[in-house]
Amino acid sequence: MLIYNPNGHYYFLKGIDPYSCGVVAELGYEIVHVTLTHLIPWHKGFSQIEAYLKLIGHNRNALCAMQLRCPEPFTMDEFVAFNQEYCSVLQEWDLYIDGFNPIARTNVAPVIDPPRESMLYAFSYLQPVNQLDQPTFVVAGAGELIDGILKPEGIVRRNETSMEAMREKVIYVVRVMGDRLTKLGGRWEIVNRINIYTNHSISHLAEDLVLPCVNQLHGLHWYQSRPPVIDIEYEMDLRGINQERYLDLRSL
Repeated sequence: MLIYNPNGHYYFLKGIDPYSCGVVAELGYEIVHVTLTHLIPWHKGFSQIEAYLKLIGHNRNALCAMQLRCPEPFTMDEFVAFNQEYCSVLQEWDLYIDGFNPIARTNVAPVIDPPRESMLYAFSYLQPVNQLDQPTFVVAGAGELIDGILKPEGIVRRNETSMEAMREKVIYVVRVMGDRLTKLGGRWEIVNRINIYTNHSISHLAEDLVLPCVNQLHGLHWYQSRPPVIDIEYEMDLRGINQERYLDLRSL
């Protein structure tokens, strides 16, 4: 279900408590994606985002998506507890719309050089634009967790990493990505960033299951990372935007 956020000038796809399933800019606006050149603690990240948005003439309502990096995968209970703390900040910012969290999110655990605490890696925001030929959107991260319900029994082929099990996991996640993309009014051919997060080799999986579905012009980006919950093995997110920025927010 798409829900309009009049304060942020975007629509969001209803998700679960910690995040929406994706966001798409309304007519007259576009989504800009910002990647940090240096990670900062996630809680401080919110204040730095607000300072940056104020600097460029926007308020906190322009925020529409977050990307976090955590030290290691959480247990399910730990993940729920972290999400409660995270969501409390969104509520303090008064970002919820009719009781729903509108902010899309990806949260993964790097395998190499993981951070010591959960950190802000990237965020997206809305800005006015005169004309665009196509919508701009961000699809939130999703792993092989059926319907996103935060219960261990919802994990596809839990505790299995055989070739067959991994194929089933990837098939499920690609289907989720396509479903969210369609509901946001997007199309695979206008997606220009596809991220894969897993500690498993992706060559055979991507060639057989991902590449046939996507716009191959821009390729795939593999992060050797683990999804944020123990026993989830494969995650993806994607976006279709016109502006990517790289910033150091530490000095704001």
